[in-house]
Amino acid sequence: MPKKKKKPAEFRFYEVPQDESVLALMGSKWIQVYGENIDNLHFHNLLEIGYCHYGDGDLVIEDDLYRFGAGMISCIPANFLHVTRSDADVKAFWEYIYINPEDILRQWGKSTQEIRDIMEAVGKKSFFIKAEENPMIVTMIRAIFEEMQQKGAHYRECVRGIAYALLFEIARFNGREAWQTIGKGVSLQLESAIEYVEKNYPNDFKIADLANECHMSETHFRRIFQEKMNMTPVEYVNFVRVRKACELIDKTDISMEDVAEKVGFITPSTFNRNFRRIIGTSPYQWKKRPDNHEGKLLEYKISALKGW
Repeated sequence: MPKKKKKPAEFRFYEVPQDESVLALMGSKWIQVYGENIDNLHFHNLLEIGYCHYGDGDLVIEDDLYRFGAGMISCIPANFLHVTRSDADVKAFWEYIYINPEDILRQWGKSTQEIRDIMEAVGKKSFFIKAEENPMIVTMIRAIFEEMQQKGAHYRECVRGIAYALLFEIARFNGREAWQTIGKGVSLQLESAIEYVEKNYPNDFKIADLANECHMSETHFRRIFQEKMNMTPVEYVNFVRVRKACELIDKTDISMEDVAEKVGFITPSTFNRNFRRIIGTSPYQWKKRPDNHEGKLLEYKISALKGW
């Protein structure tokens, strides 16, 4: 049976300029008929935030079609397929901000766990809203554009601060605040263990190794971990491995046996059992779920382009 022909899609790569916190695409260049002679969806390596000053047309994000107009905002995380198309012969004016959330959060000294939580919340879903649905987000976006246009004294510091606040507002809007995620209450006592698991989850290690990272006896470490994380160290290690497995399933087409091995599970049966316990479904059902936006990229023949 012949393989299903892949649909074309474009990967557009953007870089935030050195010494800046965001890449801002602004000005009269962005007054244009969008999507003219473009049939393919595309995706980016960065978080894209768009503001429509005027114009009418369609915004396609994954399988959803939206009508855009003046005063509307799009927030599209990395790896979400999308395209903007103006109505026939209608010029629209969009301006865009591109952000690397991890870089912003690291600049503010956030811990590994905090960065992971906020990035998960920001990248959880795309959204397209009217300005009145979240005036705070609109105010922050317009403030960044103004700072980047004026480039007054200390504008870089101002933009960095606004972008940092904007990420938290997006996370909150997405309905999952950082302090509600697993990892709530992680103290400095456990940070070394958390980082050790993040780096070594594919490998075979013992709970005693985590205790040593925190300079505790194993008994004391287990008690503190249970108090702070509301789960045992073993449960947390399995949680991280399953989360990494979800990422591999979404982004690759390798077998489930290979996924299990790459994230540190000794046998497929152990992997399947823990996956179902934590996620509530099997790895195969997870791969086929309708909201698997990164998995959808595998259906496309990707061509890479440098962004504007």
